[in-house]
Amino acid sequence: MKKGYLLLVVGFIGFVFLLVSAGIYAGTTPPDVIQMNTKGYAKHTKGIVTFPHKKHYTDYKLGCGECHHDANHKPLNNLKAGDNVQKCIDCHKKPGEKPKGKDAPKLTKKQELEYHAEALHANCKGCHRDYNKKNKTKKAPVTCSKCHAKK
Repeated sequence: MKKGYLLLVVGFIGFVFLLVSAGIYAGTTPPDVIQMNTKGYAKHTKGIVTFPHKKHYTDYKLGCGECHHDANHKPLNNLKAGDNVQKCIDCHKKPGEKPKGKDAPKLTKKQELEYHAEALHANCKGCHRDYNKKNKTKKAPVTCSKCHAKK
């Protein structure tokens, strides 16, 4: 009787451990497609970008460090599924774009990149422009309407 009970307890503990492990892994695995609906924006003025995350690393063979970087802008090339990755807004904390117009303050590049939208646009559009130039194509989108869905 004791042996059967012990086996049951050990089996139950193993099952709970498996569930917890799977939950932790699933919680940090990125979805195949990411809706770039960042909290903190008072109002999105353009449609929400639907980012095909899986397509970028599977079909286009991009490494994680192509987009993800540390605080010193060094690529995070050693990321793997299950790793905890900060969201862009965690560092680029000012929602929206930098102020524009004749009365807008003059900002350094570092100050501009504090704005969430500026950081994303610089990263995404820069990569897309490089791809288009290298491949003599216009397949990678660089205009607002190609990435932002119509509202």
